[in-house]
Amino acid sequence: MSQVAASPKSPLDNGLAIVNGAYQTPPGKASAISRTFPSTLFYPRLYGNIFRASAIARRGQYDDQAWIDTSAGILRALEDVGFQFDVTGLDHIARLEGPCLIVGNHMSSLETGVLPALVRPLKPVTFVVKQALLDYPVFKHVMRARKPIAVTQTNPRLDLKTMLADGAECLTQGTSIIVFPQGARRATFDPAQFNTIGVKLAQRSNVPIIPLALLTDAWPLGWPVSDFGRLDPSRPVRFAFGEPMMVEGKGTAANAALIEFIQSHLREWGVKNS
Repeated sequence: MSQVAASPKSPLDNGLAIVNGAYQTPPGKASAISRTFPSTLFYPRLYGNIFRASAIARRGQYDDQAWIDTSAGILRALEDVGFQFDVTGLDHIARLEGPCLIVGNHMSSLETGVLPALVRPLKPVTFVVKQALLDYPVFKHVMRARKPIAVTQTNPRLDLKTMLADGAECLTQGTSIIVFPQGARRATFDPAQFNTIGVKLAQRSNVPIIPLALLTDAWPLGWPVSDFGRLDPSRPVRFAFGEPMMVEGKGTAANAALIEFIQSHLREWGVKNS
């Protein structure tokens, strides 16, 4: 059992060796053949994992531990084909009393697959997702079981109304929220696309924000199916969670701090144009 997941506040277990809020992939996880053919070996495991999760969800049994197991299974399958994870700052979430908003950039399908294994052992959590995900074949059963906040990503006014209403209800019930304000997945970070929807909800609900900077371009967008990008295990996977911040005034300073947190980490990690 991981050291963070062993907290007396939460018996949920992700099976990861998290120490002082950090996790790194153990050495020697992947064979040479796995690194050579990562996509060929990973995607069948991914969709087998999702089909199993969907079957559990259709039976009404897809609880928090099942969600963590699915997510940790995705993480391990990526490690088995050579992905190297470097996660820091989980202790900021573990020490925080009550719910929060986790607000970060959005690069690929990887973060939505892996974040539940990292965050849910620490706090009840859900995602803000596009409405279309609730109608995907097979996957829709898993998504609906987790009661996400669904937005259109085409109607900003309606999305803000949904976020402020449904998001406030989630937070009142003690459920934290993961939100990617830029909406669509992007290989580079564009502050102009990073809207203030997370800041506004945090301000309205008087809860802290945990900044999240991530680098997940090892699982790039594919074509013609975006979720089937050609995996590149040579690229490290990084998640950095920051210290909680409260939103003051109109939230301009908080949003600027979020953008700077993400940009500074991306620059540190060698990402250009960020």
